[in-house]
Amino acid sequence: MNKHHHHKPSGLKTNKIGNETCVICGQVMYLDPKLVVAAIISDDNGIILVKRAIEPGVGKWSFPSGYVNRGETLESAMSREVMEECGIKVSVGWVSGLYSTEGNPIVLAVFNVDWLSGKLKVNDSETTDVRVFPINQLPDLAFEHDKNIIQDWVNNLEMRNVSR
Repeated sequence: MNKHHHHKPSGLKTNKIGNETCVICGQVMYLDPKLVVAAIISDDNGIILVKRAIEPGVGKWSFPSGYVNRGETLESAMSREVMEECGIKVSVGWVSGLYSTEGNPIVLAVFNVDWLSGKLKVNDSETTDVRVFPINQLPDLAFEHDKNIIQDWVNNLEMRNVSR
């Protein structure tokens, strides 16, 4: 039972925007979006990308990323996902951007992440390779928005360097 809902919902119906509404009191039961974190990790040679072993985008490259577990901080999720997919320890830095698309339940939080220690290695079944790519020589990316996310990150870096 929802802590703000004073009776057990019964007879839920779907409203115009896809949320369920209690037929007794009219309270909306919001369907939570899925929160995903992604890391942009750079070194002198470029950014780290992983080759996806799962859909969507199997066989294509993307950022180390993954779902945030209930009760987990964004920073903990980011560190965990990078360790799982790249085998390295990182320090989570600033938020490069937040992204969402109409009709898609995913909210993507992209972070600038610093590589602290470890060697790149595939550590899980969701990726088949991990490499550093120069920004101007990117492989086939898994998602249409990935190039825009990289450009946003580059713009953020430039703004941060100008303000110093």
